[in-house]
Amino acid sequence: MADRHDDTSGTTDVGRVGELDRRSVLKLLGAGVLGLGGAGLASGTASASDAQLRSMRSNRLSAAGSSTIKIGYITPRTGPLAGFSESDPFVLGKVRGTAQYSKGIKIRGKHHSISIKVVDSQSTPNRAAQVAQQLALSTKVDLILVSSAPETTNPVAAAAEQYHVPCLATVVPWESWYAGLGGDPLKPTKSFEYCTMFFFGMKEFAGTFLPMWERIQKKTHADKVFAGMYPNDADGNAFRAGFPLFAKAAGYEFVTGGAYTDGTTTYSSMIADFKSHNCAFFQNAPLPPTFNTFWKQAITRDYRPVLATVAKVLLFPSTVEALGKLSTNIATDAWWTPFTPHKSSLDGQTARELATQWQHATGNVWWQSLGSTYSLFEVAAEAFSAVSTPHDHGEVASALHKVSYTGMCGTIDFAKGPAPGVGIINPVGVQWKPDLEVFGKRFSWVPAVVDNSLTKETKLTGSLVAGTY
Repeated sequence: MADRHDDTSGTTDVGRVGELDRRSVLKLLGAGVLGLGGAGLASGTASASDAQLRSMRSNRLSAAGSSTIKIGYITPRTGPLAGFSESDPFVLGKVRGTAQYSKGIKIRGKHHSISIKVVDSQSTPNRAAQVAQQLALSTKVDLILVSSAPETTNPVAAAAEQYHVPCLATVVPWESWYAGLGGDPLKPTKSFEYCTMFFFGMKEFAGTFLPMWERIQKKTHADKVFAGMYPNDADGNAFRAGFPLFAKAAGYEFVTGGAYTDGTTTYSSMIADFKSHNCAFFQNAPLPPTFNTFWKQAITRDYRPVLATVAKVLLFPSTVEALGKLSTNIATDAWWTPFTPHKSSLDGQTARELATQWQHATGNVWWQSLGSTYSLFEVAAEAFSAVSTPHDHGEVASALHKVSYTGMCGTIDFAKGPAPGVGIINPVGVQWKPDLEVFGKRFSWVPAVVDNSLTKETKLTGSLVAGTY
């Protein structure tokens, strides 16, 4: 399978994806991934000194008698990743209403209330690192929860590891997160003492997108060639290094748009290359505003793949509405839907009940981040319930690594993931379709579940069709 490495000026080198050696893959991963963790700390957070760590240990000892467990939650409430967190206020309201978070929990016979402090990362790595430092040193939290793309999760995890604060992340490909902490996704044996995460990776993306490609290819007899729009950042480099290997095994040729810079505004060279190589399928992992710019230019230049399967973008109705009819039948992954038998480990509420309550409260169709955000707090409750001292950071971190439970996102087992401290949830494939009804209400845009290859228990709610953008 040919792997064309193009920059945005059109210069091309032809290689073989299957021949990428370990050093090449790590270079692809590290260029953006490590930069997010390291750069964020370098410019916004100093390394933890021995004096700071001694002070933190002293503070934990003095807090040992405290009856309040402090949780910090870092999320991109503003900026280009804000769509990921639009459901946060609703979910936090539901979590705070459960007995564990409203009345507290008992640990070794002692009652502990739980306090949650929400902090905006502003969608920037530097800000994410800074607020993580503040939560560790000033707020003195017992646990940091963080969600939504490596621009937020990676610098927070790096800071948590430095300051010896337990940290749980989600909504980031595990390879991006793992490499961001200095691990090798090709040899994932290194364990990080304070950091854990749950989501999925390239194997699961491929297990969701490639079955959709195969079904459309059999119907249309389209060329088995796909375009990859992967920026030079943590997600882009992880996808470029990993996803084409799975596509190659299924017989697809890879044409890359090059490791472009986030925020690029002109994609004429990239689009021309995709067209000249008859890229019938399209896959990406850019920032949402970047994709909007690219996609409008692609349609204007008559690049219309038979199926676009996108990652990191068009995950939520607000971003779909920004593109309007150009979103029709674009496919993406959904890591949580209300069409599963999953239910809360906190109060037994079903996935459907969570979605319908969201729908009634906001007037919006279900948002997949409802489930992932909810599960962050489920896992936190599981870990705290397993310790003898909730202010002992080492004990809480160890408990996180051992969590195995079933809740709103299904079963999550941190001991059985592809790397230490990684729990896997399986996504489904969805296509955005206009003017559909969900739970008795009609919406302008709905993510219809069209592929359940990895989660057979999830009900299909629509038919997979070729793109009509």
